[in-house]
Amino acid sequence: MKRILIYSNGDTFGDALLKLPAIGGLRQALPDARLIWLAGRGPTLYASTFAYSANRWLDEVIDRAGIGERWSELLGARPLEGQEFDIVIDTQQYLRTTLILRRVRHRVFVSAAAGFRLSDRRPSEGRCPWHVQDRLLQLFSLAAGREVVPASRIPIPEGASGLAMELLPPGPAYIGLAPGAGGREKIWPLEGFLEVGRRLLDSGRVPVFFLGPDEHALLSTIRESLPQARFPEWEVGKAQRGPYLVMALAARLQAAVANDSGTGHMLAAGGAPLVSLFGPSDPGKFAPRTRRSRILRAADFGSSRMDAIPPEAVFEALESLCEPDSRCASS
Repeated sequence: MKRILIYSNGDTFGDALLKLPAIGGLRQALPDARLIWLAGRGPTLYASTFAYSANRWLDEVIDRAGIGERWSELLGARPLEGQEFDIVIDTQQYLRTTLILRRVRHRVFVSAAAGFRLSDRRPSEGRCPWHVQDRLLQLFSLAAGREVVPASRIPIPEGASGLAMELLPPGPAYIGLAPGAGGREKIWPLEGFLEVGRRLLDSGRVPVFFLGPDEHALLSTIRESLPQARFPEWEVGKAQRGPYLVMALAARLQAAVANDSGTGHMLAAGGAPLVSLFGPSDPGKFAPRTRRSRILRAADFGSSRMDAIPPEAVFEALESLCEPDSRCASS
C-alpha cells in the first residue's frame, strides 16, 4: 500500500472547504493508498469542524505537527524520523518549509515551490494555477500520475440532511441570502439583501437568510422588513447548528447570494447555485466552487466598495442562475 503524506501549513475555513473536493478526487484516483494529512504550522479543521468529511477520504490527520516553522529544522533529525513515504505532497510554497519537508524520507516529492524546481514531477505548462482548489488538483494529479478531478459532493451527516428537510420542506422555491462576512470591507449593505428579498417575495419565492453568531443582531431588523423570510439556523438549538447544517440546507435551495465569506463557501459546498459578491478580495483565487455560479465584483461598477454593486445587478444575476433550472420557479 502506498503511503502518501500531504503537507499543509494549516487550513482556514474557506480553504478547508475548497480543498475537500480535491481530497475526495485523490481518494477516487488512488483508492488503495494510505492518505495522511499533515498540518505542519497550524491547526487543521479536518481534525475538528470537518472531521466527518475528512475521515471518509483521509486515513490519518496529524494536527499542529510543528514542522516547517524554524530554520533549525534543516539540521539534526529528520522530520517524522523513522517513517518513509512513497509520495510527499507539499501544498504550500514557502521555500524554508519546502526545504524542511523535503528532508522527510520519501521516494517522490511533489511541490510547486520555487517554480517546481524542487519537485520530482513537474507540470508540462510549468506554472501553478491561481485558484486554491486548482492548485491542489494540479499537485494531486502529478502525484497520482493521472488527472484528478474533484469529488462532486462533500459527505455530510445524515442527521443534518434530515433536519434540513424538516426546516425547508418540499413545496416553496427557496433562495438563500447570506449577508455576513469576516471583514466589513467584504459586506454588501443589508438594504441590498432586503431589496433582493422583497423582489423574491413578489415573484412567489421564499428568501432564506443565513445568519451566523456575528449577524444574529440583524435578525429582528430583517424580520420586521421581511416577515415571510425564513431563518432555519435560528429555528433549532445551538448544538444542531454549524457548517454541516448550512451545507445540508444549501441542497434545499434553488440558488443563493453571498458575500466573500465562509457561509458562501458552505452554500457552494452544499451544491447551491451561487451569486458571489466581491469587493477588494480576489475571486480568481478564493471564489467558491459550485455547479453554477455568477461573480459580481464592485470593481465592475467603478469602485472597490461593496455598496457600488446595485441590487438590480444582483437580482439579475440570480435570475440568470435560475433560468436553466425550472426548480427556481415557485411550486
